[in-house]
Amino acid sequence: MDLDDKEFYNQASEAKLDWKAHWFGGKDNDETLIPIVMRWQKKRRLTPDGLVGPVTYRRAYTEQQSRQNKKEEPVVLVEGEKAIVYNGKKFPIKWDKVVLWTDENPGIDLPKKGSYYEYNGDEDRKIDLFVNHWDATLSAKHCSKILNRRNLSVHFCLDNDGTIYQLVDMQHAAKHAGKANRKSVGVEISNAFYPKYQKYYVRQGLEERPVLKDVKVHGRKLQDFTGFYPVQLEALKALWAAVSEATGVPLESPLHPDGNPVEGVHRKSARGAFNGFISHYHISRRKIDCAGLEIHKMIEEIKNES
Repeated sequence: MDLDDKEFYNQASEAKLDWKAHWFGGKDNDETLIPIVMRWQKKRRLTPDGLVGPVTYRRAYTEQQSRQNKKEEPVVLVEGEKAIVYNGKKFPIKWDKVVLWTDENPGIDLPKKGSYYEYNGDEDRKIDLFVNHWDATLSAKHCSKILNRRNLSVHFCLDNDGTIYQLVDMQHAAKHAGKANRKSVGVEISNAFYPKYQKYYVRQGLEERPVLKDVKVHGRKLQDFTGFYPVQLEALKALWAAVSEATGVPLESPLHPDGNPVEGVHRKSARGAFNGFISHYHISRRKIDCAGLEIHKMIEEIKNES
């Protein structure tokens, strides 16, 4: 049986049995999955033919059910301890306002089952990217409700006052960045974008947000829009530093050879060949968030402060 026949067999098997490539550690059910399945079979002393037949399916299904049924151990913090969580393990963060999904009253809607890919009981998920988004809503609470409504998810929400909410263990793959979901962690930073909402922030007892002008992304200038509060930027740096320490994602950002930041799609990021911290627009021409976020400068500040 040649490669094309094996690919056809697996695609027919997936349609009939309803299994997914990620059960075996793959991304897509194409020719790239065949050697991945072979390695998976060999590790379990099955015939390593790369075909997901009845025996392989039953073994994979059992393991998948075991992972899904395995409950996550509660994350216990001592008084005053602040941490983020990766595969059930705590990693310290130098920021006072951090709320975990395991807190008795997180005060924010948590992702629904099925809105993210669960990897309970697996080895640490390989994470290469941290993707920054702005939520285009009024608060982290609004953002979490909208994500749930759309069956989407994200690992962190960053509120207007600098509070960081972790909504799901970084071990799981949230649905926030399309093709980059499986290998990334993401944050939604609260920012309504349109200056007309400044009155809302003032009514909430907050200051008006800074307004960014003459910002370009994808080669075009954007209308004036609201930027981030200084406290949000400080919280974001603390989060980046903690995530980098926990996952190994390097403190790097997309730059041109002359050292200037990339203000559009970054080809290496878009094709999965870059490791570091990016904005959503770096991997999609349809996105403009987070235009004006000077990731490269903030990363230098992190490095200088450490």
